Amino acid sequence: MTDSRRRCRCAVLGASGYIGQHFVRLLADHPAFELTTLVGTERTRGQPLAELWQLPDAALPKEADLRLESLGPSEIARRGIDVVFSGLPSGSAGPIETELARRGVNVFTNASDHRMDADVPLLVPEVNADHLDVLLRAPRRRRGAIVADPNCTAAGLVVALRAVWDLLRPRAVHVTTYQALSGAGLPGVASLAITDNVVPFIAREEEKVVQESQRMLGSVFRGSIRPSSVPFIVQCARVAVRDGHLEAVTIDAGRRPGLAAIEEAFRTFDPLAGHDLPSAPHPAVILRTEPDRPQPLRDRWAGSPERARGMAVSVGRIRWEAPFLRFFVLSHNAVRGGAGGSVLNAELALERGHVGPRKAR
Repeated sequence: MTDSRRRCRCAVLGASGYIGQHFVRLLADHPAFELTTLVGTERTRGQPLAELWQLPDAALPKEADLRLESLGPSEIARRGIDVVFSGLPSGSAGPIETELARRGVNVFTNASDHRMDADVPLLVPEVNADHLDVLLRAPRRRRGAIVADPNCTAAGLVVALRAVWDLLRPRAVHVTTYQALSGAGLPGVASLAITDNVVPFIAREEEKVVQESQRMLGSVFRGSIRPSSVPFIVQCARVAVRDGHLEAVTIDAGRRPGLAAIEEAFRTFDPLAGHDLPSAPHPAVILRTEPDRPQPLRDRWAGSPERARGMAVSVGRIRWEAPFLRFFVLSHNAVRGGAGGSVLNAELALERGHVGPRKAR
């Protein structure tokens, strides 16, 4: 992606929230997307985003000087916005995103409302780039695309699984998660509920991880997605970590390659190599050989080049006792599992011609 063509004008919905602020950080000086509009609520309208900034690991981008506005779909469309990145809460996001798409605005969403819609790709580019083809069957009433980012836990999980999926041909996948506080958004989890504690329940999380992982690891048949039939057995817990979801994975494998072949599959997994996608990490998986890695504090920002920091998935503690492969996987829930995933989705959709500046289409 170069600066030789007009960049897509974009807006961020829910810009004052945790995912919204990550969107703003990741879109700063982006070669393909020009951030022109920040949409907040009536309460935040008129405030510069800089006054609400809550990302301790990120410097303020110049785009944070933009003032938050309270805009509906019709006003956003009239401004000539090409792409909207939605950090709206699940539950309220769906109707707004539907109306934006109806008006010709392309929507890349972090919310769950449209994830299981038959004509909406639930996308992680390294895993199921071909699922973008379902956009070709979108209803005629919808002129813009809707592309969904998966649940933040499933996003990192499926990258690690895809690296060895064909090699192992899993018969079942068992997952136990240790999920960061920021997965609950702002203000997160009450301090007295999580201090000196682990909460072994996150509402509807286990169901989402199962359904969404099976969908993403499924195949396209006659323009529709056939989910994978491999069973997923999932347990989720909230732990006192700011960012970074750690997951213990056990694969019941249908094939028995050597350990060296499994490690090489993780180490060389880079399906987006050769694509001009600024947010894509190379490689997609970082294989850690230390006995105590990956760790959220040390590995959540894995990924290169610089724009892809936090987009790589870290895998470690591999143990192969056929037919069971056990390992830990760590990903940044707000980047790979949130705003960064949606930005990468938009980059891929732009490269494939599904979206673009309106005058150029």
